[in-house]
Amino acid sequence: MSIFLYACESWTLNADIESRIRAMEMRCYRRLLGILYKDHITNEEVRRRIENAIGPHVDPLIIVRQRRLKWYGHTTRSSGLAKTIMQGTVNGGRRRGRQKKRWETTSEDGQDLS
Repeated sequence: MSIFLYACESWTLNADIESRIRAMEMRCYRRLLGILYKDHITNEEVRRRIENAIGPHVDPLIIVRQRRLKWYGHTTRSSGLAKTIMQGTVNGGRRRGRQKKRWETTSEDGQDLS
């Protein structure tokens, strides 16, 4: 888990990355329980079995969101280069076309962070 969470504070979460996180979570659970994909066991059943095996746990996606929010608060209280870059106060212009999704907009778009 610690390898997975390395530098997750700087990720820009979009639907693709969130689905990859959920897929990685299920792969790990199936591997822990020794369940093959050919066994045709649903994800809900896998989650129920993992709850029985290890008890209540926190979803990795929630951990990523909490760490991002914690880093955001830390950065906005500082006065370093990370704050300057995150606030977008760097000189220069943008490229033509649709704007890329920014880190800050994915942190404040009303996602459930608890």
